[in-house]
Amino acid sequence: MKAKNIFKTSLLTLAFGLLTVGCSDDFYDVNDNPNDPSISTPYQTLPAAQEYFSSLNGTTMTYMGNMFVYNWSKPSNWSANQDYFRYNITNSFNTNIFEGSYVNILKNLTYIENYEDETGAVDYSAYDVIAATMKGFQYQLLVDIYGDIPYSEANKRADNPTPAYDEAAVIYKDVIDKLTAAAQLVNNLPGTAENPGDQDIIFGGDMEKWGAFANTVKLRMLVRLSNTGQDAYIKEEITKIAQNGLGYIQEDVASNPGYSSAMEEQQSPFYGYFFKIDDSEEDRMDFTVASDYTIDYLSSTNDPRLEYLYSEAANGGYAGSHQAVDLPGSGFTSNDLSKVGPGLLKKSDQDQIIMSYAEGLLIQAEAVVRGYMSGDAQALYEEAITSHFVYLGVEDPEVTAEVYYTQTLGNVGWAASTNKIEAIITQKWIALNGIASIESWIDLTRTGYPANLPLPEDAQAAGKTRPVRLLIPNSEQGRNSENAPSQTSDDAFNSDPFWR
Repeated sequence: MKAKNIFKTSLLTLAFGLLTVGCSDDFYDVNDNPNDPSISTPYQTLPAAQEYFSSLNGTTMTYMGNMFVYNWSKPSNWSANQDYFRYNITNSFNTNIFEGSYVNILKNLTYIENYEDETGAVDYSAYDVIAATMKGFQYQLLVDIYGDIPYSEANKRADNPTPAYDEAAVIYKDVIDKLTAAAQLVNNLPGTAENPGDQDIIFGGDMEKWGAFANTVKLRMLVRLSNTGQDAYIKEEITKIAQNGLGYIQEDVASNPGYSSAMEEQQSPFYGYFFKIDDSEEDRMDFTVASDYTIDYLSSTNDPRLEYLYSEAANGGYAGSHQAVDLPGSGFTSNDLSKVGPGLLKKSDQDQIIMSYAEGLLIQAEAVVRGYMSGDAQALYEEAITSHFVYLGVEDPEVTAEVYYTQTLGNVGWAASTNKIEAIITQKWIALNGIASIESWIDLTRTGYPANLPLPEDAQAAGKTRPVRLLIPNSEQGRNSENAPSQTSDDAFNSDPFWR
């Protein structure tokens, strides 16, 4: 999606203003919208919810995913990220994923869904489609990451400040139903429905694109059920997607309310995570470097994306480090190692990717290979790779991608790959590097691919395996102790998601 050139000042104020809103004690309360909820309308609330949605998924969640699937590491001259390399997954680890999802995303989307225009003059059906799709996306991630979570009783304001926890599998089915209904509503919007236009910082009010996005999120969830013995259900639900006629995403799903370098909080979230407004490096840019495994893998498969996913080291060449708290000083400083690359960190006003076109295509390819839907899996696979080459800015991307994916290498060339699912998931791991690597971690838990990813030295020495979930935060344990599950650190490694 191309960034728009003109944006209303009020839109920018609303969207970026939400980033300064902190968590409150009324965790599940749809509390004050960035302006005033008693008078705020969906028109005002939507861009704020979308901006936080884009920021949380594009920064904290992507960063964590890249660490868990061994894309990124640290240099010897920094002591950062020790919890990642020791796998210290506690009730205080990355709590803003849980808290931010409920406080700043789901509460605002629920406000939109529940809003009633007292005059009856405005039909907000289109906003309902958008809210349902975004909630589906975020609830899917929360279930995949935490398991059972508050759902049916959540977001009810003061009417229920201590909501019950619903079973993960039950939530999945209900979210799938709501995504089905959202896509169907796109085809049945009344002519009087108000279109959000530029207040929708993702699709600019293009409702058919929202329907395709809802379909794609739904397909991702259905494919995730591949190990649960529910093939008949999966096929039935995919048939419903085909029947609504809206298809799947045809471009990167991305937000852009007018990102710029005018102020730090107005930069594109992922870019601003690594650079200041004067383009000088944030500390995170210096202590986040490539892993040796990923550099070696991309090099050994002759993948030109290496030079776009990672930058050349200050001292020359492309190099990474193994994930470890302590590294030797010689050859492992931030000047010796490759940092996050120019294909990912383009400029302060770059679009913030939410779901890439490449991911959507690879989800479809997996569904075809598993027999859930008809289609040309090889064509989808190769188009996905090409799409990623285009996104990164690889020179002459179509030709260069074809040279790459026609190699006789397993998990690269389609014909050379005896295990098609492994090839698809491995290519998704590459395509989501720095974009949505949280999905790569979830796929790794589900499929075991990419195979042979190393473990951090410190975690391995402590006898730990890779985590399969996060733990419910201490803040939630305190305020909702009657319902929040009692967990220990072992649950992060041994309590499998329901779909595994």
